[in-house]
Amino acid sequence: MNWESDVEEIKRQTAMAHQMGGEKGIAFQHSRGKLTVRERIDLLQDPGSFHEIGTLTGEAVWDGDEVIDLKPSNTVTGTCRIEGRKVALSGGDFTIRGATVGTKSQFVERLALANRIPYVRLLDATGGSVKTFETIGRTYLPGNLGTGLAAELLQNVPVVSAVLGSVAGAPAVQACMCHFNIMVKGTSQVFVAGPMVVEQATGQSITKEDLGDERTQVKNGVIMNLAEDEADAIRQVRRFLSFLPPNVWEAPPRCEPEDDPERREESLLSIIPKHRRRVYEPRKVLEAVLDRDSFFEIMPYYGKARITGLARVNGVPVAVMANHPKFNGGSMDIAAGEKTIRLVELADTFHLPLVYFADEPGFSVGPAQEKAGILRAGARVMAVMARSRTPFISIVTRQLYGVAGGLHWRGSGMYRRYAWPSTHGGSMHIEGGTSIAYKKEIESATDPEAMRAEIEAKLQSIASPFRNAHAFGIEDLIDPRDTRPLLVDFVEDAWKVIQTQLGPSGGARSYTP
Repeated sequence: MNWESDVEEIKRQTAMAHQMGGEKGIAFQHSRGKLTVRERIDLLQDPGSFHEIGTLTGEAVWDGDEVIDLKPSNTVTGTCRIEGRKVALSGGDFTIRGATVGTKSQFVERLALANRIPYVRLLDATGGSVKTFETIGRTYLPGNLGTGLAAELLQNVPVVSAVLGSVAGAPAVQACMCHFNIMVKGTSQVFVAGPMVVEQATGQSITKEDLGDERTQVKNGVIMNLAEDEADAIRQVRRFLSFLPPNVWEAPPRCEPEDDPERREESLLSIIPKHRRRVYEPRKVLEAVLDRDSFFEIMPYYGKARITGLARVNGVPVAVMANHPKFNGGSMDIAAGEKTIRLVELADTFHLPLVYFADEPGFSVGPAQEKAGILRAGARVMAVMARSRTPFISIVTRQLYGVAGGLHWRGSGMYRRYAWPSTHGGSMHIEGGTSIAYKKEIESATDPEAMRAEIEAKLQSIASPFRNAHAFGIEDLIDPRDTRPLLVDFVEDAWKVIQTQLGPSGGARSYTP
């Protein structure tokens, strides 16, 4: 006598569970251009590395001592490896009751926290359903949402949410309780409540696409990145995690560099236009300075005045941001400030050196920004930057003005700054400030416009960055082509500092989704 028959029974019931919602449910999922949860896991995992937890969880139908049917749980959970590193995951199975919220995901969240490994959500789930009331025979007061656990995860391990279908209610909040999220063009939607609930509450008839597809949720910053299809979404998830350590107690994963640390790009000598009002493409600066093809942009469709993302410098993962003069002159509006906060908090939490290519004309001005609360938003950015303790370097590429311009600087912790000869700055722009500071002289002149132009020309004549360098207002005025070698030197020093900072961040620790 042995347990062989029981082992065979495990295999038989496992096969039932792997049928998910059955052929019709799977066919319906595919008809909408969507993969099943198990197909998604196959894309996410290193081949053969998925270890499922709770496979047999579900509603079994017994005939005496025999299980004749097993309707599996609507959530698949377990662990797998991504580029050799273990991660925990949960995935909603929309072929089963629309993948309404279950409890297995909280179990795997606790597993991720206890084992100090990243956590990935593959979301394709609705929120609560009134059918639950009939099932349990009562209504109930909301609670035990697991938000405390989800918030604790954010402070300790990387958390990623991939929105791969229509997501509402609690799963929609889970879509935002993460360090990185992504949705799929044409097949993903995110909303607090779906169209039928909206119609009942407001009387407005609306499609799920108009309510919460990428046209809304990527542009407003709720969802960070957009994928062309599910395979692209999974690729981006894997790539994002490749820059981060498994947890805050370990250093970021350094890899063998494939790019020359002494590379000096001639394009940097002319990339900034001599004419101050002309724009340029800052991504070309990033391409010339960071490790080749390493930049992974985050939130490209939101807050376009600032570019943010992750990259590598001589194999070391870094957080990167740069002003984009094509959008709002590169000035910091509320959206750009929000992007900055998210990146700085991510860098502090996971000990990534922060690299800033600074071309900041100041906080965005005007009635619209004032009504939206730019001052409060700006104060939040200032607080997060001040609390940050990760190694920080600023490469001043062109202009720095006002309080927002001052955010390129830090008075404590490891900090380094270099300026290109195209640099200029001050408390405010000469063009706008002259009319204010010299109002009496201009108004009393015989030709006010000529007087204004004369004063501006005089001020511009002393705006040379060399004068600033003579006064040690600029520590190092450099040939732009030397930027990469100097950045590599900074990262090598920063890598040593990072080893002393491992563990929960004492700086910008108040990470918020």
